[in-house]
Amino acid sequence: MKIDFEGYHIRSFSNKDIQPIARYANNPRIAANLRNRFPHPYTIDDAEKWLEYVKSKKPESNFAIATPTEAIGGIGLEFMDDVHYQTAELGYWIGEDYWGRGIMTASVTAFTEYAFRNYDLIRIFAAVFESNPASVRVVEKAGYTFEGRLRRSVNKNGRVLDELMYAKVKE
Repeated sequence: MKIDFEGYHIRSFSNKDIQPIARYANNPRIAANLRNRFPHPYTIDDAEKWLEYVKSKKPESNFAIATPTEAIGGIGLEFMDDVHYQTAELGYWIGEDYWGRGIMTASVTAFTEYAFRNYDLIRIFAAVFESNPASVRVVEKAGYTFEGRLRRSVNKNGRVLDELMYAKVKE
């Protein structure tokens, strides 16, 4: 899979991504806004395990955000099950060197369109920590709608936070 946009790509992960993913992901400012399963520090071993996990998933649902030369982040879906089987949670991150350039908004927009075309989904949601206003702007600019605030639903690094629920539905 490959999606081209504004000089960047969303593409399948490959083994050449291990070094850059470990380099960009090893940042406490990134880990602070993601679930605890995204480790910090983030090591080469973590990147290798991530790629092994990604390659084992069927259908493929996690992808690299990349320049023409290297991976700089990731974007993907976690599919729900049971009565929520046509729903997926969106997750994403990008290296701090690339913050504030509109790359993530373009990535979320392009990937959401791809996901609705290629998976049996009617709803994609993103749960954003209240402490991450940049991510709020990303999902809002990408056309996601604010659905509600989950009060005191997250404990991240000893801080109890609200989680903001955004979603986009296939009409």
